[in-house]
Amino acid sequence: MPLSATHGLLAEFATADELIAAAERVHEAGYTRVEAFAPYPLPEAAKALGYRRSGVAFLVFIGGLVGGSAAFFMLYWTQAIAYPLNVGGRPPNSWPMFIPITFELTVLIAAFASFIGVFALCRLPRFHHPLFAAPLFARATTDGFFICIEADDPSFDPTGTLAFLEGLHPTGIEEVPV
Repeated sequence: MPLSATHGLLAEFATADELIAAAERVHEAGYTRVEAFAPYPLPEAAKALGYRRSGVAFLVFIGGLVGGSAAFFMLYWTQAIAYPLNVGGRPPNSWPMFIPITFELTVLIAAFASFIGVFALCRLPRFHHPLFAAPLFARATTDGFFICIEADDPSFDPTGTLAFLEGLHPTGIEEVPV
C-alpha cells in the first residue's frame, strides 16, 4: 500500500506492562505521532509516550475569569450607572448583591469553555477514525493493548517502522488503511 493510503501501523501487546515498555521504546526512538490504547486507563503509558497535560484547565480558568468579570461589570453598570435605584439607603454599587449572579455566570461560562475546549482540543466531532475499520483493533475495549504509530509522523518509514515494531515483540502488527 502506498504511504498516502496508510493511516499508520498498529501493534498489539499481550499485557499492560508490555504496552508500557513498548511505549517507552517508541518514545525513545523519536516517534511523536503515537497513540496507545487499552481497555482501562493507563497513565503510565501516557507518561511513557511523553504526553503532557491538555490546555482544558487553562481554558476553564480563562472562561471563569471572563464570565465572572463580565457579570460583575454588567451588574455594576446596570445598578450604579445606567439605572441607579436607592433601595433601603444602600449605595447603588453595593457589591454583596452582585455575588450570586457573578458566581452563576462564572460557573456557566467556565462550563461552556470546558465543553468547547474539549471538543476543539480533541478535534471533535470526528465521525470516522481509520482504526475502527482495522480487524485487530476490535478487541481494544475488551482485552487488547495497542500502539499505533501514525503515517504522518516525521520519523515514519513504512519498512523501518515495521521492523522497529517487530523488534518490540508484539502479538500482532497490522497496517491501518485510511
